[in-house]
Amino acid sequence: MKPTNTQRLKTVTGEELMNEPIRPPNFIVDSLLSQGLHILAGAPKVGKSWLALWLAVTVAKGEPVWGMAVRQGTTLYLCLEDSTLRIQNRLFEITEDAPANVHFCTESRVVGAGLEEQLETFLTEHPDTSLVIIDTLQMVRSTKRDNTYANGYSDLSALKKIADAHGFAILLIHHLRKENADDDVFKRISGTTAISGAVDSSFTLVEEGRGSGQATLYCIGRDIEYRELSLVRSECNVWDVEETLLPVNKSDNLISLLSAFVKARGNFIGTPMELVTNIDPVTAHVAAGTHERLEVAS
Repeated sequence: MKPTNTQRLKTVTGEELMNEPIRPPNFIVDSLLSQGLHILAGAPKVGKSWLALWLAVTVAKGEPVWGMAVRQGTTLYLCLEDSTLRIQNRLFEITEDAPANVHFCTESRVVGAGLEEQLETFLTEHPDTSLVIIDTLQMVRSTKRDNTYANGYSDLSALKKIADAHGFAILLIHHLRKENADDDVFKRISGTTAISGAVDSSFTLVEEGRGSGQATLYCIGRDIEYRELSLVRSECNVWDVEETLLPVNKSDNLISLLSAFVKARGNFIGTPMELVTNIDPVTAHVAAGTHERLEVAS
């Protein structure tokens, strides 16, 4: 029996991939928050919601986040554990002018029972949406489903599919379990390992001491390098960055080298291997054969 199209795997060859133009990740916050699904976890009352609110307002305004450029656009904050009165009070603390393109909602459906359709409708009405924050993840989990790995992964995959299809970021606010000496901070994210497996990035906000106003934001993800941001909470309840602790950068980090190369040169036309040779001629290996040319511009 001749196989049908639905029985065939859609494949791409290594040669085809090498000849494809290099497309850097689409970031909402440069080098920190890319399009896709992400999670911000922290202990209760640590200031996660304050950080989420400030982020929603800042991205909507198009202002830098801790010195990093943003992709300005409409933002949506599902503040499902708050009232509009509380959000109003908090807005007056963190900003003097909340823009018209930041939206708030205190009620929504859950995953698998209407939330996806509600998000799709909002995106149709606001096609420039760059960031959606859901506070908290647990509020959009179906009460009819248990917290098994499969169900957790299914819920998050449904949200990630929407974010990837429309090219924006969804940030889920979540909780941390109590600290264990043997656990790293990402293992403390509440729930099964499905959460860390389904999201593109995980951020954990850990306060140095209850009420200290000083915390560390641990950042790890598929499209970002691991880093730790030392934060301090201002009198206006805005988390300001004091110091960035980055890992030692590898000299052959292609993304970093490509960014510096394009900024210095402005544009480049050639094959991927020619591009690598121009960026780092000492370690580059020139490929044999003829390859289609690509164009990279700043």
